[in-house]
Amino acid sequence: MSFPPERIVCLTEETVETLYLLEEDARIVGVSGYAVRPKRVRREKPRVSAFTSADFPKILALEPDLVLTFSDLQAEIAAELIRAGVTVHAFNQRTVAGILDMISMLGALTGKASDANALVASYKARLSTPRTGPSPRIYFEEWDDPMITSIGWVSELIEAAGGIDCFAHLRHEQAAKDRIVGPEDVIAAQPDIILASWCGKKVRPEKIAARPGWDRIPAVRDGRIIEIKSPIILQPGPAALTEGFDAILAAIEEWRRG
Repeated sequence: MSFPPERIVCLTEETVETLYLLEEDARIVGVSGYAVRPKRVRREKPRVSAFTSADFPKILALEPDLVLTFSDLQAEIAAELIRAGVTVHAFNQRTVAGILDMISMLGALTGKASDANALVASYKARLSTPRTGPSPRIYFEEWDDPMITSIGWVSELIEAAGGIDCFAHLRHEQAAKDRIVGPEDVIAAQPDIILASWCGKKVRPEKIAARPGWDRIPAVRDGRIIEIKSPIILQPGPAALTEGFDAILAAIEEWRRG
């Protein structure tokens, strides 16, 4: 691998956005089909993968000197590329701290450590700003069937925004199957706000409200079922720390205003 790498393929959205923010997008030669931030990426960069599948001939034709992947869900893609002689770096961030470390590492990999550290410092400052006012109980729903609650960074952002995650004890469970909750669990938790982001599927607040017994939940009774679009909250990168965090803040402020 040349250093810094000149031809990078990004197989998830968050590394794409980070490289654009560091003004190192000229190094990107291929991206995930789900990459939408910034908007111009869709017309500027060829799409070479979904999330758990990839067009290997297309990737190899781009002659990358580095491919960036994410988590065990892309382990088979990474292995195939390594067997083909490609250098691969797999990120695995599941927390806010992990997201910040990813940004710092990408900066170091591209010779922009100073810029990356400044970006990280700006995010840390914003997330650590004290939030005053009562704290609503929040249930975040990542998927509807089965019902899966918030992954680590989302749970942490809820708390940073001044909320209380109803299922914070599950935030360190990496596998979605280990964050499954039941309808009665949510009823018992009595959330004041329900935030939902169904991994790219359109959220149906009326279906959530119609679940048996959920009329006893304050969030349902008061009509506080709010969708947050997946690209801004379920990608462990800058989007979650900015627009995703803002969406949580807005939901809490609206609840406080009554």
